[in-house]
Amino acid sequence: MISDLPNILTLSRIGAIPLLVLFVAIGAPWADFLAALVFLIAAVTDYLDGRLAREMAQLSDFGRMLDPIADKLLIGATLMALVGFGHLPGWGIYPAIVIMLREILVSGLREYLAELRIGLPVTRLAKWKTGVQMVALGLLLLGSGGARIIGLGWLPMAWIGGTLLWMAAVLTLVTGWDYLTAGLRHVSAPRSGV
Repeated sequence: MISDLPNILTLSRIGAIPLLVLFVAIGAPWADFLAALVFLIAAVTDYLDGRLAREMAQLSDFGRMLDPIADKLLIGATLMALVGFGHLPGWGIYPAIVIMLREILVSGLREYLAELRIGLPVTRLAKWKTGVQMVALGLLLLGSGGARIIGLGWLPMAWIGGTLLWMAAVLTLVTGWDYLTAGLRHVSAPRSGV
């Protein structure tokens, strides 16, 4: 099960995090480019692992458990690295906080609802949120230095990435509210011992 290709791709997303953070910490243009490249590859594995699991009939409880964890670890680590090493444009910490809070909220809801044997399906808008968020983070990782390496130094990467991050934060609020209201419909009276 762990050796199935979709699960290997999911695990590789987690394994990419230390390398990505290292490149962000270095802060040189070549390292910014490599950080964005590692993030891009990890984002592609996020798309591929589920698709391959369905096509290869390798769906597993392990994969269903690990995939959202890998996503949240990648997004959380990237946001913290961008904040910690000063790679976010002004006011960029606010959408980063919104995104992190939503990820924690949805994780908690999913954990609670799993005990009730209720799934919380991913909505189409949540998929759009993820796409916008991934592009935003990739551009912020690339930055102007990394963009110059690939001939795109004329583009204002911090502005584009920061704007997309704010858009992702708005989508995050909307989808987080949708998930919260869906989850609250299943909340029952307090159980003994809790």
